[in-house]
Amino acid sequence: MGTDTVRSPAPDEAAGRRREQHGWYVYDWACSVYSTTVVTVFLGPYLTSVAEAAADAEGFVHPLGIPVRAGSFFAYAVSLSVILAVVLMPLAGAAADRTGRKKPLLAAAAYTGAAATAGMFFLAGERYLLGGLLLVVANAAQSVAMMLYNAYLPQIATPEERDAVSSRGWAFGYAAGALVLMANLVLYTAHDSFGVSEGMAVRICLASAGLWWGAFTLVPLRRLRDRRAPAREAGGAVSGFRQLAATLRDMRRHPLTLAFLLAYLVYNDGIQTVISQASLYGSKELGLGQSTLIVAVLLVQVLAVAGALALGRLARTYGAKRTVLGSLVAWTLTLAAGYFLPANAPVWFFVLAAGIGLVLGGSQALSRSLFSHMVPPGKEAEYFSAYELSDRGMSWLGPLLFGLTYQVTGSYRDAILSLVGFFVLGFVLLARVPVRRAIADAGNPVPERI
Repeated sequence: MGTDTVRSPAPDEAAGRRREQHGWYVYDWACSVYSTTVVTVFLGPYLTSVAEAAADAEGFVHPLGIPVRAGSFFAYAVSLSVILAVVLMPLAGAAADRTGRKKPLLAAAAYTGAAATAGMFFLAGERYLLGGLLLVVANAAQSVAMMLYNAYLPQIATPEERDAVSSRGWAFGYAAGALVLMANLVLYTAHDSFGVSEGMAVRICLASAGLWWGAFTLVPLRRLRDRRAPAREAGGAVSGFRQLAATLRDMRRHPLTLAFLLAYLVYNDGIQTVISQASLYGSKELGLGQSTLIVAVLLVQVLAVAGALALGRLARTYGAKRTVLGSLVAWTLTLAAGYFLPANAPVWFFVLAAGIGLVLGGSQALSRSLFSHMVPPGKEAEYFSAYELSDRGMSWLGPLLFGLTYQVTGSYRDAILSLVGFFVLGFVLLARVPVRRAIADAGNPVPERI
């Protein structure tokens, strides 16, 4: 199949699509605060400190009678949340495509996650099990919601628009994360002036992320519209699993799409683990205070906005695939440098944060838009369920490896170094995927530059 040209849309159609795109951006604005404030900054160190307060003399807690080093509890909870998401996402994706009603499912997932996040206000004392439970629920709900959110991309953007639209979505998310983190920083550093303890300040920051998530989710729920699907047989969970099995069988007819998913599965596992474990590494291994970590993550958020937009522009010149490959090289070098960071040296941690910020948003945004080209028309939610399984569903492996490495060695430096292999292998696998042929095989027009 040759390179197809895309028909110019009518003005009314373009205006309606633009309205949906603006609403779509706002969901990233809503939910990214959870990823930043909760997962990246506060919950790892705080939940670890709560687990340490509940630990025995040897430093172990015993959830369900299983001995777990307190320093590994957060990483294991992240892994468990991803396993739960693996069970839920295929059901939600199959139901969305079967009924054509993604919005009610998106609302249910988003508000479940927002409520669990707001509930983290009650995480105090030795309630590490409550913290683990809320993290599992919020993270799994976030994964389901993001799968449904991503499935809108092929429907609201033409092939030529998708790199830019996807990059703008990530930029909106990082901008929101930066804005809320600035407020978090003021509250945390001046908590005495506000008459609250340090622990209470952290709990307010955690809960505020849930309130923000829930409030701004109203905008995309008003602007996005469902596309009615053809009538199909009714059914519940069983038919959902059957449809998932059919989707997987269908994906076998698109082996190049599967090859891309495999590559993405590997390198994104490394990205997600860095996001969730960076603050823990900074606080426990490098001896950095919470205020330093907040400033570092704020720097990541600000630079990620510019990085996402800049990599989106680079993709117009060099193509999305080459741009993503370049970002993986940068990830590898940055993470390897992180192993050698001296303790109690905030400046070098800020340099590392700047390197991560410049490639973080772009590598994720362009991966999403690349995959959207490889989805057969009419199967967006089903295929993005598989994508989200790659995004979240196998992202238990990185945190698990991180936690096990620390449990065996007692060194977070060794744990962070163990993640380099994800980026190296991901680069090799992605380099072998013939993207243009994958898009054509899926039955989609091939953009001039990809």
